[in-house]
Amino acid sequence: MSSKRILAIGIAGLVALSACSKTGGDNGAGARNSWTIPHTLRYATAEDINSLNPHLTTQLVVNLMAQMTMAYLIKTDEHNGLIPELATEIPTKSNGGVSADGLTITYHLRKGVTWSDGAPFDAQDVLFSIKTVLNKANNETSTQGWDLIDKMSAPDRYTVVLHLKKKYSPFVETFFSTAGANPCILPKHLLAKYPNINNIPYNSKPIGIGPFKYDRWDRAQQVIMVANPTYWRGAPKLQKIVFKIIPDRNTTLAQLQSHEIDLWYPIPGAYYPRAKAISGYTVLKQPGFIINHWDFNVKHPRVAELAVRQALRLAMDRATLIKKIGHGIGIVQDIPAPRTAVYFDPDIKNVPFDIPAANALLDKAGWKRGADGIRAKNGIALNLDVASSTGSTDVDEQIELVRSWWKQIGVSMNVKRYASPQMFAQAQSGGVVYGNDWDVVFLAWGLDAIGDYSSIYGCQSVPPNGQNNLRWCDAKAQAAMDAVYGDYEQSERNRDVRGLFEAFVADAPSIVTSLREDVYAYNSDLKNFHPNGVSPFDNMMDVDI
Repeated sequence: MSSKRILAIGIAGLVALSACSKTGGDNGAGARNSWTIPHTLRYATAEDINSLNPHLTTQLVVNLMAQMTMAYLIKTDEHNGLIPELATEIPTKSNGGVSADGLTITYHLRKGVTWSDGAPFDAQDVLFSIKTVLNKANNETSTQGWDLIDKMSAPDRYTVVLHLKKKYSPFVETFFSTAGANPCILPKHLLAKYPNINNIPYNSKPIGIGPFKYDRWDRAQQVIMVANPTYWRGAPKLQKIVFKIIPDRNTTLAQLQSHEIDLWYPIPGAYYPRAKAISGYTVLKQPGFIINHWDFNVKHPRVAELAVRQALRLAMDRATLIKKIGHGIGIVQDIPAPRTAVYFDPDIKNVPFDIPAANALLDKAGWKRGADGIRAKNGIALNLDVASSTGSTDVDEQIELVRSWWKQIGVSMNVKRYASPQMFAQAQSGGVVYGNDWDVVFLAWGLDAIGDYSSIYGCQSVPPNGQNNLRWCDAKAQAAMDAVYGDYEQSERNRDVRGLFEAFVADAPSIVTSLREDVYAYNSDLKNFHPNGVSPFDNMMDVDI
């Protein structure tokens, strides 16, 4: 059974970065760049978007903007710890917010909070938003986790009580938290009149509760946000944020060089040395929560057999991908976990690059080479349909390297490229990642702080019911993910996450190509910018330029 939504991220930031340090052009105390626009932050993103409503997309860029504009119960601090936002405290057993049996959750809400249009916020907004997630007419990515809510009530305007069908410890991130691609709380006073939220004007200019509010969206060009003077914590120091949509990374680099942008994130490894060399910028590298991966559609006959998936993993030289495309920056590992996460397991070893071993596996499994060198078995040839995003030379270079290795084991690739909005659209809207027209797709997931993977690997999370684009259903993995639900202590969750990792590595439904770490290049006049690894724009109140 699945839970919160995981961020879906274009692979174009292929091998992002390692170590925690700062380098670059600090102008020194009192100095100021002539091109700085006071209190205005210009940010470059490579992803075009199809909606500003977090209920209808799992794109990283939308989530980043939502962290600053939308309404959430819980956010994340600069150390990746969960902190209350519209809730006055995070429910736990020790504070009485979680009942002794783990089946009742009580949220106490902040008083005196208003939406950015001035309307009051209260418990009815929370209840309405839960009903929106569970409304089958809405194109939600996943309702799993939410469907464990048996009953809900609001004893007063500032209290929400949820009764669960079974224990569900990931509620702390799933229910209206920024730690993932989770839905936000919606304004009942604006949306209750609609039978569904799929195609309403709100999705182009949402009303939220954050330090910033949306001013306008110029499609395929930019999204502009301005300070929200009614935010309950007070007005932020920045007055304006411009999210510039620049699909081509060479253009982004050029705008960095011409000082037309103040912040670029995430920076692909191929562009790191050039970004670091530009004067007037600080380059921050720090551990992140994003993994790059090539996923197999395990229900497709070409990759349904374990020997094929294991051979393809053996025949991918991930260290060379990092060296040649990531400029030596990135970490090879087999488990889909951030190294700084509390649930990371260093004892699970990596599978090596071994072309002879891959060929031996396929030989033993009965996949024979044809006259064209491509292996086949029972009339099925290993000519794999591969889905990829457009707009980056490093993506194309990666494909060609992998093509050269897989050719050596008798496997060919038929690559189809898609623009980001189509790549990451919901299954109901014809999205590629959540669709079924590929054998292999590669992208990145932004992970969470506690180790709940059920939304991307759970048996009941196959699209359109979730993000398990692999169509993978493994009994051992499922048992481990189910066990996490009953573990309200992190040490217990870590034990169960290890069981998932062991099943994942053994069954090879996906190849983790590298662990990303976050790299930001930003105007050296930008102050108090301390992004975390889970939701980096949660802490923007004191950021200024």
